[in-house]
Amino acid sequence: MKNAVILVADVDPKIRNLLRRCFEGNCFKVREAYNKKTVLAALAAGSVDLVTLDLNLGTYDGLDVAKTIRNTSTVPIIMVTAKDDVIDRVVGLEIGADDYIIKPFHLREVLARVKCVLRRSHGTVLPPKSPAATVCWAFDGMRAIPDEMKLLDRNGELIEVTSGEFKLLVAFITRPKRVLSREQLMDLTKGNSYAPMDRTIDNQMVRLRKKVERNPASPRLITTIRGMGYSFTCDVTPC
Repeated sequence: MKNAVILVADVDPKIRNLLRRCFEGNCFKVREAYNKKTVLAALAAGSVDLVTLDLNLGTYDGLDVAKTIRNTSTVPIIMVTAKDDVIDRVVGLEIGADDYIIKPFHLREVLARVKCVLRRSHGTVLPPKSPAATVCWAFDGMRAIPDEMKLLDRNGELIEVTSGEFKLLVAFITRPKRVLSREQLMDLTKGNSYAPMDRTIDNQMVRLRKKVERNPASPRLITTIRGMGYSFTCDVTPC
């Protein structure tokens, strides 16, 4: 996690400078961007491990920028914004943001959240040890490839997923037909780096169902077991 590259995208140079000093003081490398064009250029240059993204990028909507990023990349995104609007938070998370921080913020909180998201993104839960079994998993006409963090739909097309969504899927497909509580899923995907009121799993569950269920409004692959948790009901086989 040390020397990870963080792209700080904010229209305000004072905020960029503040975050740069904070991150560089904690052994991270920093790049800066101030609009959609510079954000995408920095990502295209490669080697970005996390993006802190302001919702207000001048004439650009940060949600639109996040959506554009997520269409081509699974790089973790933390929204950093002055907009304390639940709709913006929900839309940001549904688009694929990994966390959300409201301005004004405490640098210690920002740093803690960045480290937490980096731990999650670099700690994908892999299937059991057999090399043959880790190549590919097939379920309901779909395929998941843990070593490459790829999910293929029923037509063999690549589905864009965030690191959090993929870790959640792997937690399920390596434990099919077992009831997993929300706390177990948090442990499997995030380790000990979560708070009691953390709703990340719930948001990721909604997004994951949209990507793997034939009818997300009536989920049959990932079912809710009232009062207990969730269960992946489908047969899973190595492929």
